[in-house]
Amino acid sequence: MEYKAFLIKYAEIGTKGKNRYVFEEVLCKRISEHVAGLGEFSIRREYGRIFLEAESAYDYEDLTTELKKVFGIVGICPIVVEEHVEFEAIKSRAVSYMQECYGGQALTFKVNARRTNKAFPMHSMELNSEIGHFVLEALPGMSVDVHTPDVMLHIEVRDRVYIYSETIKGAGGLPVGTNGKAMLLLSGGIDSPVAGYMISKRGVELEAVYFNAPPYTSERAKQKVIDLAKIVAGYAGHIRLHIVNFTDIQLAIYEKCPHAELTIIMRRYMMKIAQHLAGENQCQALITGESIGQVASQTMHSLACTNEVCTMPVFRPCIGMDKQEIVDISEQIGTYETSIQPYEDCCTIFVAKHPVTKPVLDVIKRSEAKLDDVIDELMEKALGSVEVVDI
Repeated sequence: MEYKAFLIKYAEIGTKGKNRYVFEEVLCKRISEHVAGLGEFSIRREYGRIFLEAESAYDYEDLTTELKKVFGIVGICPIVVEEHVEFEAIKSRAVSYMQECYGGQALTFKVNARRTNKAFPMHSMELNSEIGHFVLEALPGMSVDVHTPDVMLHIEVRDRVYIYSETIKGAGGLPVGTNGKAMLLLSGGIDSPVAGYMISKRGVELEAVYFNAPPYTSERAKQKVIDLAKIVAGYAGHIRLHIVNFTDIQLAIYEKCPHAELTIIMRRYMMKIAQHLAGENQCQALITGESIGQVASQTMHSLACTNEVCTMPVFRPCIGMDKQEIVDISEQIGTYETSIQPYEDCCTIFVAKHPVTKPVLDVIKRSEAKLDDVIDELMEKALGSVEVVDI
């Protein structure tokens, strides 16, 4: 069947009371951005529903694939529209719809009518019974099951009548742009793209920062991160990726600080730089892909030392997950195959053989003091040479 319209369902937005219209407007904007280039579409809101109508030719698979990436949508329903709000027209359209979609199949069904248009003379229960009767007559292979039907035939009687039976699962969450902005520390690994996806799903806009270490990391490693940002941007929308040349800072840490503390001190300076960039770009928080105990720098003691340099919140959505749970999400969103490409990032180049797992903050600060004569200049140089890629 060729569909010209789609009913877009949301869930959490419906709990927003008097602010619901704000979330609906942002959701409509996000939908418009995602379907741009796939054809000509109109989007409108109507009594707790959002409708997307095609005004030109389009590819069904491309459109539904893109809509499944829009945070805030829980269901995408391909619908047929009946302009005449009268029983005979509804009956005819419902029966023809069922014949075209399910004719010849031995399936069970149930009619679920909703009458928003109170001028329509029949109540929902009457409509359920009458439409069900005519479907049974027209499709003798089908039978009614009111508890667990194979097909749920939905009929919404509004200013027009909408008929559908399929609901394609959406991404859920809240529309991007309804909950501020945060800076994602994006590496080439598995965890950080997942972290960005999960926070974006809560309506947060993303910017990202990547710490590059040429010549110890290759151009291909940088491209890998850009590719990951592109995949995440497929869900989160526009991302500005800030690429920081971190080599000189890493070398200074390597030369002047105890090797067991390299990763912790390096992470502290990454967080300082990320927070500086976040402040310059109107972000309210940082995001990392850290998970408790996954590596030496992610023990409770290490995370406490890392956090100490930050004044803004640090969100760690993967914090309580094991690796397989994170991998499962990365496979679901399409980042896994890119993340496992064998191009090292700056976090894996300067790794101590025996990193400290229970760092003491005062000891770390004493080690950092050895950088006092060079670190301000190196930080200024790093921040002054940031490359920005719009994705």
